[in-house]
Amino acid sequence: MHYQWDFVFLLRYAPLFWRGVGVTLAYTFATIVIGLVIGLLVGLGRLSKSRLLNIPLIGFIEVFRCTPVLVQIVWFYYALPVLLGIQIPAIIAAGLTLSCYTGAFYAEIFRGGIISIEQGQWDAARALGLSRWRMMRHVILPQAIRRMIPPFVNQSVTQLKNTSLVSTIAVPDLLYNGTLITADTYRPLEVYTVVAVIYFILLFPSTMLAQYYERRLARRPN
Repeated sequence: MHYQWDFVFLLRYAPLFWRGVGVTLAYTFATIVIGLVIGLLVGLGRLSKSRLLNIPLIGFIEVFRCTPVLVQIVWFYYALPVLLGIQIPAIIAAGLTLSCYTGAFYAEIFRGGIISIEQGQWDAARALGLSRWRMMRHVILPQAIRRMIPPFVNQSVTQLKNTSLVSTIAVPDLLYNGTLITADTYRPLEVYTVVAVIYFILLFPSTMLAQYYERRLARRPN
C-alpha cells in the first residue's frame, strides 16, 4: 500500500511545536547552568586528598554516569517522593535529574582539565606565593578552561538530546507535544518526521560549533 504523505495539516499545530521547542531549550540551558555549578563544586572537591570527601563525590559521579538517564528520571519522579515523603512535580524531577546527570560529567571534565596542567605551572604559582584560591583562579583555571571547552560543548550537545527523555513523565517538551499531536491526528510518520527535523536543526549548529572549537584549539600553540 502506497502511503500518502501530508505535512500541510501540521501547520495548525505550529504553536504546540513552538511551545515544545521552548520547553526543550529552557531545560537544556537551565540544566547546563546548574550542571556547571554542580560540576565545578564536585570537580574541585575531587581534587582534595581527603578520602572522607572523595568517597561520596566519587559515588555521586559514578551513580549518575553508570546508570541510564531514563532510569534516573523515572526513579527521581516515582521513587524519590516515596523516600522523602513529599510530592515532586514532574518538571522539578526532570530538571533535578538532568542537572545532576550532566553535573557528574562536567565534574570529571573540570577535574581532568585541572590535573592536565603541567606540574611546572603549579610550582611556579606556589613560588610566587599565591594562595590556593588565587593560584587556581589566575594560573590553573585559565589554562585548563581552554582544554575543557571541546568536551564541555560535546556534553552540552548530548544534554540537548537527553531532554527528549523528560517526555516519559509528561513534561511538555518537543517530543511529548509531538506525541499529543500524533494522538490527535493519527499521523505519526509526519509528526515524528517533523520532530526529528526540528531536533536536527537545533543540534546540527551545536555539533558544528564543537568541531570548530576543536579545530581552533588544535591550531593554537601550547
